[in-house]
Amino acid sequence: MIQPTPTLKFKPIQPSPFFAITRQRVDAYFSQHGLSPHANGAMWVKALFFLGGYVLLYGLILSNQFGSWTMLSLAAGLGICIACIGFNVSHDALHGAFSSRSWVNRLLGGSFYLLGANPYVWKLTHNIVHHTYTNISGHDEDIEVAPGLVRLDAQDTLHPWHRYQQWYTFPLYTLASLSWVLRKDYVKFFKRQIGQQAPASHPRSEYVKLFVSKTLYYICFLLLPALVLDLSWWQVGVGFLVMHLTEGLVLGLIFQLAHAVEGTSYPVPDATGNIQEAWAVHQLYTTANFAPRSALAAFICGGLNRQIEHHLFPKICHIHYPAISAIVKRTAAECNLPYLENRSFGSALASHFRLLKKLGRVT
Repeated sequence: MIQPTPTLKFKPIQPSPFFAITRQRVDAYFSQHGLSPHANGAMWVKALFFLGGYVLLYGLILSNQFGSWTMLSLAAGLGICIACIGFNVSHDALHGAFSSRSWVNRLLGGSFYLLGANPYVWKLTHNIVHHTYTNISGHDEDIEVAPGLVRLDAQDTLHPWHRYQQWYTFPLYTLASLSWVLRKDYVKFFKRQIGQQAPASHPRSEYVKLFVSKTLYYICFLLLPALVLDLSWWQVGVGFLVMHLTEGLVLGLIFQLAHAVEGTSYPVPDATGNIQEAWAVHQLYTTANFAPRSALAAFICGGLNRQIEHHLFPKICHIHYPAISAIVKRTAAECNLPYLENRSFGSALASHFRLLKKLGRVT
């Protein structure tokens, strides 16, 4: 029987007041302005926009009123819309950030099923493991994009093909959504442990939800279109593939630009198996923002372009991140801690490219 690895702990050599001060200032901001840290009117409008777009695009495809090339464009547009639902609705709700009412978060967290993904598995892999052990090899499985193919950690074995990874990794990102729908959730659900965490036995209801939701998704996006559209089975398959390739590229790029860019670190536990930094300080070293002044990035990315604030305050709705980012940045500077950010999406993308190139050549 596999014994679970002892839990890694954060034991700073020198305690930092950073998080206590930041949390106090953020709490004061909401109190002084009489604001709730959860969704406001603008957030609800944004959520309805993307959810409505999903229904509209899916309905237009099933209407069977368009030519094959238009249908293909609609499929690509639906893929982008689905990714945006994940960023803007599912993500906040699954963190409990959308509403103060747990039933609202559960309801909106169910929008994850619209992606063909499983909310329960996501909470285990993302909310618990990734947010706690960010960028720590062997613990954070989010940095294992394609083990053996993509090298994002200098501790990983360097292979000859990694020399070209800055070129082939981006096409691999397009497979992220397809892998999620067809493979990833099943693999994670039935693993003995995720990272170094050995979860307790899954509730029986989660087995039912996993298989029923996946079956319904395959019916809605493969069987139903094949039955109602004047398209051959292979054309339906191409549309399904285009939708997921588009969705996967958006998902892959947005998530990677937050942790796999120049300047972010991949800490190694000490001889006793611990990280010699406070958890919040660790987040500053392993996380980066991008395009912080872009209204378009804020609208599309659901706060994931302000990943520092999200990692420090995952239960605060991302609609408030622009306001609290000034507090976080100022406090980090006062405590002589880094606050990493790329000024634009393009500069973050270039930084990610350079990091891939560097890690493909050095040990």
